[in-house]
Amino acid sequence: MNVRKILPDEVERSLSQTTFVVLDLETTGASPKVGAGITEIGALKVRGGEIIGIFQSFINPQESIPSFITTLTGITDAMVSGAPTIGEALPTLFEFLGHEKDTVIVAHNAPFDLGFLKAASSTHDYSWPPYQVLDTVKLARHLLTRDEVSDCRLSTLAKFFDTPIQPSHRALDDAHSTVAVLHALIERLGSFEVDTLEKLFAFIADKKKRLREKLPQEF
Repeated sequence: MNVRKILPDEVERSLSQTTFVVLDLETTGASPKVGAGITEIGALKVRGGEIIGIFQSFINPQESIPSFITTLTGITDAMVSGAPTIGEALPTLFEFLGHEKDTVIVAHNAPFDLGFLKAASSTHDYSWPPYQVLDTVKLARHLLTRDEVSDCRLSTLAKFFDTPIQPSHRALDDAHSTVAVLHALIERLGSFEVDTLEKLFAFIADKKKRLREKLPQEF
């Protein structure tokens, strides 16, 4: 967990005034370490419960998309053939993300999405900024019990919270679902008097050990 200490001249950021960029990727496989590439990026910039910016782009992975991935996502080779490569798309994505002091990146199972983006950045000689990252999987594990949800998959949480857009294995739809889940989880934080970004990360860090003792590891 990337927890940035508050400097003496800094003021804690209210969650309602924090800019979150909620992103989701579609890929040709499970990991860039085995040569998988990105096929689609969807990202939503949100503040105060409102969407204030949208980024969506197909990405040409420069390889054939496996048939099972096309079956899962509906994304075909023809759909990405004229799209930018990830090296071409990164500058525009970085512009959308904004400065690391102003933006918190949110993703469901963040290591997956950020693993691809960091690998692509390294390959194309871009330095990945030290963004603070909020993983909605981890946050859900701290705020929901097994009596409420059987697991913390995005599809399970979207159904539990009855999000307006359900996940579909398409980047922008899944980003929309994650935004709705994020807002529902933030509402629950109110009962813990967590109303700033700094309190949010402290809440996750403080409760982690105790919850691991109470909940099965696979939850």
